[in-house]
Amino acid sequence: MYIFDNQSEAFRYPQGGIRANTEINIKIHIKKGFSHNPKILIEKRNNYDKLFYKEVPLNWIGTENSYDIYESFDPEGTVLPGSTDPGRTVPSGSFTIKEYGHYFYSFVFNENNSSHLYELLVHAEDYETPEWIKGGIIYHIFVDRFYKENLLNKNTKRKVVIRNDWGGIPNYTPDENGKINNNDFFGGNIEGIIKKLPHLNELGVTVIYLSPIFEAYSNHKYDVGDYLKIDPMFGDEATLSRLCKEAGKYGMSVILDGVFSHTGDDSIYFNKYNSYNSKGAYQSKLSPYHDWYTFNEWKDDYVSWWGINTLPEVKEENESYIDFITGEGGVIEHWQNAGIRGWRLDVADELPDNFLNILRSSVKSHNPDAFIVGEVWEDATNKFSYGNLKEYFCGKQLDSVTNYPLKEAIIHYVKNKDCRTLYETMNLIVEKYPSQAVNSLMNIIGTHDTARILTVLGNESRPESKNERAVYKLNKDELKAGIKLLKIASLLQFTLPGIPCIYYGDEAGLEGFEDPFNRLCYPWGNENLEILNHYKFLSSLRKNNVFKKGKYKCIVHDKEVFVFERYSGKNRIIIAVNLSDETITLKFKENMKKYNTDIISDVYNLNPYKYLIILSI
Repeated sequence: MYIFDNQSEAFRYPQGGIRANTEINIKIHIKKGFSHNPKILIEKRNNYDKLFYKEVPLNWIGTENSYDIYESFDPEGTVLPGSTDPGRTVPSGSFTIKEYGHYFYSFVFNENNSSHLYELLVHAEDYETPEWIKGGIIYHIFVDRFYKENLLNKNTKRKVVIRNDWGGIPNYTPDENGKINNNDFFGGNIEGIIKKLPHLNELGVTVIYLSPIFEAYSNHKYDVGDYLKIDPMFGDEATLSRLCKEAGKYGMSVILDGVFSHTGDDSIYFNKYNSYNSKGAYQSKLSPYHDWYTFNEWKDDYVSWWGINTLPEVKEENESYIDFITGEGGVIEHWQNAGIRGWRLDVADELPDNFLNILRSSVKSHNPDAFIVGEVWEDATNKFSYGNLKEYFCGKQLDSVTNYPLKEAIIHYVKNKDCRTLYETMNLIVEKYPSQAVNSLMNIIGTHDTARILTVLGNESRPESKNERAVYKLNKDELKAGIKLLKIASLLQFTLPGIPCIYYGDEAGLEGFEDPFNRLCYPWGNENLEILNHYKFLSSLRKNNVFKKGKYKCIVHDKEVFVFERYSGKNRIIIAVNLSDETITLKFKENMKKYNTDIISDVYNLNPYKYLIILSI
C-alpha cells in the first residue's frame, strides 16, 4: 500500500524534535493506483485532546519501481493559522510549523484509508542547551559515602548515628516503631570531594553531580530541612564555593540535586519536631509556610510524597513557594551565586509545567549557560503525568533528562543477548528528541535508586531475604561474567548519544542490591583495577570530538550483534559488539583504521563477547 519510515531522513527531514519555523519535508511512496489524492493530516494536541488540525497536500514528484513518490507541499508555508513572514519563500516540498508543541500526523489516502499516527515534537526557536556539557563525563556522588576529610561536624540538634566502619553495611533495619531512619553517617563530606578531585580528573570527569547537600535529617538528604544551608555534616557554603572553584581548575563544573516536590517533616518550613526556631506549618495555621502544604485535616493528616509521612508534599503552584525557590534572593539565585553551574531536578515529572517554566527562567536569568536536567524515567517527549502531556523538550523547561530508557535497553541487550530493544530505543530517541537534548542526555546504567550495575549484570539469582541481600557478594564466576558484561554496557553508555554519568564506585567495582545496599562507601585502596582501568580507557575515548554532537546511525542490529557509528563530517567512529558464541565477520566499504593500531582493512573478525572500536582515517 505505502512505504514510509519516520526514522529516516529520506522520508522525513529533519529528524528529531524540530525547531519552530524550520522547513520540514515529508515524502511517502504509495503503491500505484492506490490513491489519487493523498494528503497529510497534521494535528496539534495537548493532553491528547485535539487542539487544531490541518490538511497539507502531497504532490506527485516521480515514480520508483511500482510506487508513486509524493512530497509534502503547503502553499501557505505554515501549518498553524496565520501568514508566513513577509517576503519569506517556502521551498517547494516543504512546510513550516510556527508554534511549538506536540503534533501528530497521519497520511490520508481516501475516505476509508489512513495511516498510522506519527509524532512530531516542535520546540521553541530559541531552545538551546549548554555547549560546555556536551561531550563530557558526569560523576554522581552520594556525598556521605564518597570520601571523608577531617572530622565529622557533630554540631547537630538531630539524633544521628556516627559510623566508624568505613565500608560497612548501611543500617537497613527498622527501629522499635517500624521506621527506617536513614540516620547513620559514615562521614563523607564536601572537603573529601575536594581531596579526590585528582581521581575524578583521571576519569575525565567534567561535571560533578552531588546528591542533595542541603541541611536535612537523613543521610540521603531528600528530606530537605533548610534550602539555604549546607548540612553541617557535609560542610558549609564556603566549602561548596571552594569545591566549585577548585573543580574549575580541572575543567569541572558542579551541579546540585534540586528537591522541589516535597520537604522534610523535620524542616524550618514544616517543623514537626520543633527542631527549628521557626513557626512551621505543622505548628500553626498562621505559619508563613502553612499554604505550602495540603492538610486534609490540620495538623496530622497531610498529603505526603508517595505516602511517606516524613516527606510532606509542597504545592508547587503556591506563589509564596515559587517566589522562595525562584524569586529574587531565592534558592536558585543563592546557590548559583555560590558557584554551581546547574541543577538535576528530582522527580521532574511531578513538577507542574508552570513551576518548571518559571524555574527555567530563573536559572537561565542568572546564568544562561546553566544546565537543567530532569529526573524522568520514560520517553520524555510524550510523558503523561498528573493529567498533563509534559512539555520538557518544547524549549521552556528542561535542557535534558535522565536517560532511563537507554539504561534499561543496554541492560536488556547485554543480559539477554538481544539488541532489539536497544535498537528501537535509540531509534525513538533520534526520531523524537531535539538534537540539542539528545546530546545532553544523562546516560546512566546505575543510580542511587537502582541496584549496582555490576550486581545486576553478574548476579545469577537474587536472594529473597533482605538480610541475605545485605551481605551478598558475587562469587568468582559471577564476578568474571559481570565484569565482561559491564565493559560492554559501559562502552555503550559512553559512546551512544548523550553524556555518560558514572555513579560513584561503579568504576571501582562496588556491588549491592537495592537502597541502601547500592550506597556503600567508596572502596579506597581496594578498587577493582580491571574495571577502573577500563573506565579510564573509556575516558580517553570520549575525548574524540565526535561524541559532542556527532550523529548516530545503526549499521547492524542482529540479535546478539549490534554495530553503530557516530559521525560528524569526515570524523567517524564505529562501535561493534558481539554477544554471540561465535566469531563474526564485519565488512565495510571504506578503509577504516582499527582503534589504536596501524591495521588498515575493510574486513574484521570479532570474537564472542568482544567489542571493536574502529576509527575513520
